[in-house]
Amino acid sequence: MPLTRELIAMRAARELAPGMVVNLGIGLPTLVASYAPEGVLFQAENGILGYGGVLEDDALFDPDMINAGGQPVATVPGASFFSSDASFAMIRGGHIDVAILGGLQVSVTGDLANWMVPARGGGSIGGAMDLATGARRLIVLMEHVTKTGEGRILPECTYPLTGKGCVNLIVTDLAVLEVTAAGLALREIAPDITVAEVLRATSAPLLVPAQVPLMEL
Repeated sequence: MPLTRELIAMRAARELAPGMVVNLGIGLPTLVASYAPEGVLFQAENGILGYGGVLEDDALFDPDMINAGGQPVATVPGASFFSSDASFAMIRGGHIDVAILGGLQVSVTGDLANWMVPARGGGSIGGAMDLATGARRLIVLMEHVTKTGEGRILPECTYPLTGKGCVNLIVTDLAVLEVTAAGLALREIAPDITVAEVLRATSAPLLVPAQVPLMEL
């Protein structure tokens, strides 16, 4: 069975370590905060550094304590607050160790499209363009295929790009893929998923080692 959203977030959290400054995109990436190791510092574009997981108790909601997606969050000791321009200076200045964003499409060379589906129109790029180019490492979380079975991992993105050659790692409900100079490499597969299933679901060519380990969650 493909991984749930929570398990995708749990696997992504294994890429983080204490002391890292990490920015989480809206949607699926926000779940990562609940599984991250203690000591990771989460930063948000609206001007906060040092928050924890999303609060589920509505009684604890404080409109001044929210992440960039408007969700209520708990702060950790030493948290700080600042203006949005200072927050983007951190991002554009290369001070974010890891950004974790959602994705609509990723190309074999690490191009990212995550802000608009042309058939639907509209869409807002938000801070994703800055994070895609400013973070030292970019991890993309998404389902491997669309609800209609179309591939999201492609030779070239067909949606408007957020950034070119910016993605380092992709974590999906089927696999972990790494963007390398030689091509897109299959690093791990989800439990109960086969390499053949991943290959069928991936529209781009993959580099597949002789042995592909299962994800550790």
